[in-house]
Amino acid sequence: MLLRENGRVDATAYGAFTDALALRLASDPRVVGLVALGSMSGEGPAPDAFSDHDFFVITAQGAQERWRTDLSWLPGAERAVLVHRETEHGLKVVLDDGHLLEFAVFDLEELLVARANRYAVLLDRGGVAERMERVAAKPVEARPDRWLAGQLLGNLLVGGGRAARGELLSARLFVAGHATGHLLRLLARHVPAEARTPLDDLDPFRRFERAYPRLGGEVNAALSLAPLDAALALVDLAGRELGPRLPEWPASAAAAVRDRLSRARESGAAG
Repeated sequence: MLLRENGRVDATAYGAFTDALALRLASDPRVVGLVALGSMSGEGPAPDAFSDHDFFVITAQGAQERWRTDLSWLPGAERAVLVHRETEHGLKVVLDDGHLLEFAVFDLEELLVARANRYAVLLDRGGVAERMERVAAKPVEARPDRWLAGQLLGNLLVGGGRAARGELLSARLFVAGHATGHLLRLLARHVPAEARTPLDDLDPFRRFERAYPRLGGEVNAALSLAPLDAALALVDLAGRELGPRLPEWPASAAAAVRDRLSRARESGAAG
């Protein structure tokens, strides 16, 4: 078991799983490397009760598919209650205590399609560290401010419209998902952080509240509202924080979106 009865992570068991995995893989000459990701890498925050094991397995060319389909090499494989082939290379495995394993199996050349930021090479029989340096050095697609602002306002408008029609599930996706992701990228780019916490350049939602406790709390409070009210709150927050800092902030468009959302809310209240 990786979790104690109180729900906290058992650090000894967490590390023991990592060690067992590394030993099993190192014992097979067809395995070229093992790369730990996220909490498993030891880089950044220590594992907690919700930390999974994220890793890459690198095999000899031609062996990778066997390692994706026959999981007898995986410690605790007999306790798996879910084995989900998520992508061509990647799987999710859930053990009977709820612990999640997320991993991908590559050969050396396939490894170059991966993305990673925090990682540690635990096994390297040649070429893994060099390729992981290239993987980590890939530039994250940085959309221009104008594009992010346009997506933000457009998604808020669509989400508000869906809410006005009673399509609340779709409305929440556009407001709390699409629009908020664009907003968080813009805030992280232009607003000085309130705390020295590294953000995740692959996921704008990760650790945002740690770096921006005030803004993170405000965004969360907005998202607790009904979707139409949330959209209005986010338009106001964006205008207040980004308007003075972002030369390309489309103030006229933001005002038009706010007016349209306000009229939709008033129409719903009147109805």
